[in-house]
Amino acid sequence: MRNDKFEIRNPKSEIHNPKFISPNPKFEIRNPKFPMIFLSLKRLFDLLVSASVLFLFSPLLVLIALAIKLDDGGPILFVQDRVGKNRRIFRCYKFRTMVLGAETIGSGFTVTANDARITRVGRLLRLWTLDEIPQLVNVFKGEMSIVGPRPWVPAQAAYCSPADSRRFNFKPGMAGWAWIHGRNRLPWDERVRLDLWYVDHWSLGLDFYILARAFVLLFLRDGVYGAESGDDSPETQTDKSL
Repeated sequence: MRNDKFEIRNPKSEIHNPKFISPNPKFEIRNPKFPMIFLSLKRLFDLLVSASVLFLFSPLLVLIALAIKLDDGGPILFVQDRVGKNRRIFRCYKFRTMVLGAETIGSGFTVTANDARITRVGRLLRLWTLDEIPQLVNVFKGEMSIVGPRPWVPAQAAYCSPADSRRFNFKPGMAGWAWIHGRNRLPWDERVRLDLWYVDHWSLGLDFYILARAFVLLFLRDGVYGAESGDDSPETQTDKSL
């Protein structure tokens, strides 16, 4: 135990090659410091990727927007408050995939595979995670990162204990360590634990590994939906909320 750095570490968990990182690391409490140059490179990568994808896929984005509008005439985007780095609230963008007022119907913010509130276009977008492409705007603005813990809604962040609050030391991401180890199928506590492990062991190499795994999972379409439950507690809320 080292009180001066608020650190409890297990030497066996210090694995730096992402290929050999266990998806079930033992619990640690750390206060890691990373060189600013590497964090700057992470930001540069975010800018280049978000700008490039938004430009190259702009025709697809227009087609998706038209399909959503023609489907039911409602808004194209679903905008929701999310908790970012240092617990700052930001407006997170997604393509709307559910009927208007969905949060007040049925199971609230929890979305299941057979949810009747999902629109015809929305079901296809969710299946291929295309609904989250607008989050690249959040990445470009510096509110999110390509890789990082998934952004929580304020109701989820309220359940975060002081020991787990270092999760907010990083910008939320479009894909993360917990995301590639089960996405929405993971229990709440497991997601938090894996998010903390990422924050404690972050490196550019780990980000690239997560990104590569994320592309594979996108094609497998695994873990898109969580538990079939109407409970809106953190344990059942998913990243696919509305």
